[in-house]
Amino acid sequence: MDSARKSSRHSIKLTVNGMEYRIEAEARKLLVDVLRHDLGLTGTHVGCEQGVCGNCTVILNGRAVNSCLIFAVQADGSEIETVEGLASGDELHPLQKAFQEHHALQCGFCTPGVLMNAVDILRKNPEPNAEEIREDISGNMCRCGEYENIIEAIKAASIEMSKNDAS
Repeated sequence: MDSARKSSRHSIKLTVNGMEYRIEAEARKLLVDVLRHDLGLTGTHVGCEQGVCGNCTVILNGRAVNSCLIFAVQADGSEIETVEGLASGDELHPLQKAFQEHHALQCGFCTPGVLMNAVDILRKNPEPNAEEIREDISGNMCRCGEYENIIEAIKAASIEMSKNDAS
């Protein structure tokens, strides 16, 4: 039994928020669990574990993905961004500031996933309108129902980020 168990473990390399990690992971271990339990990055939340709620959203190789649907071994060699990598030291990312200013936080459970999805949205479309944002965040469930505040926060962040890009 030990040999079967040993053979299901794989050495993987992940670059998370710019830092390289080498870990041993069982073939069936999910990326969300590696991030939370092995790397201690608990900002990525576990919600439905079925890819429906978006709470576990991270950026994997430049794309927003549900980390509960990806085995860690599938991410071997990948670049991953989590909510912990948004702020620069004590300086919040413009999205984080906008969520604060527009009361888009409420209980905060969905916030990390929504923020990471919003990063992806704004990278693809730096100036989305409300309807585009609404469509793009449709995979993120907010149990507090703060969708309008979330949309306003993403719009405000896009304006702020475009100002910073212009300077």
